[in-house]
Amino acid sequence: MPSASTSATRIAANLTLGAAVAIAVAGAAQAANCPVTHDQLTQALKASVKPSGGPSNGGLDNNEWAAVVTRDGLICSVTFSGQHAGDQWPGSRAIAAEKAATANGFSLDQFALSTANLYAGAQPGGPLYSIIGTNPPNTAALYGGDPGNFGSSSDPLDGKALGGGVVFGGGLGLYDGKAIIGGIGISGDTSCADHNVAWRVRHALGLDKMPGGGPNTDQIIYDIGPNGKSSSGFGHPKCPGTEDEVAKQIGAGK
Repeated sequence: MPSASTSATRIAANLTLGAAVAIAVAGAAQAANCPVTHDQLTQALKASVKPSGGPSNGGLDNNEWAAVVTRDGLICSVTFSGQHAGDQWPGSRAIAAEKAATANGFSLDQFALSTANLYAGAQPGGPLYSIIGTNPPNTAALYGGDPGNFGSSSDPLDGKALGGGVVFGGGLGLYDGKAIIGGIGISGDTSCADHNVAWRVRHALGLDKMPGGGPNTDQIIYDIGPNGKSSSGFGHPKCPGTEDEVAKQIGAGK
């Protein structure tokens, strides 16, 4: 007959094994629901920014972070365009993930809103004022895990609900022609350039297809006048470079 200590050890081992299996199953389910694979996202990002051989986006032409969330708002892929995580602004990993969560969280099947579209309404006196604080980021998830895995296929954010609210360019909903299936966030350059990169990456992934073949409604809109007001209510400030010209060239802005 096994001793009490032996039985306790076996129980502990079984519990540990059960937890590991549960985590593996959850991870597989999350990966299955992710709109893209890590490799697909990385390749599309590298092809969309100048430092890795892609085109200029009119801003600083920095390396960028990219993050994708499922429709349920779970981070499922995080990557970067440089050779190492430090080749991009380290703080932009969090911003990219929050942009993805914001764009997904405020877009619908028939009505896409980019994070750029939220800027004007989020200003004091606007109809979306204080929206930034409505979905506070999960800081435990954001800063947890091994930093050595940031941006890898095993980024500690994967499978986590991060939340957050960002109201400047760089976040877009992802559409497969039938419905919205998640969101993408890009960060590491000016917010206007981030929007252009997100637009390019989404197109490269083939996830810019609105249901019914309708036009994308989430272009960045540069219509803020000298009085600081947006005539459409969905405007975004211009950035110092030629981001607005690039946006028009690729259909990402007006």
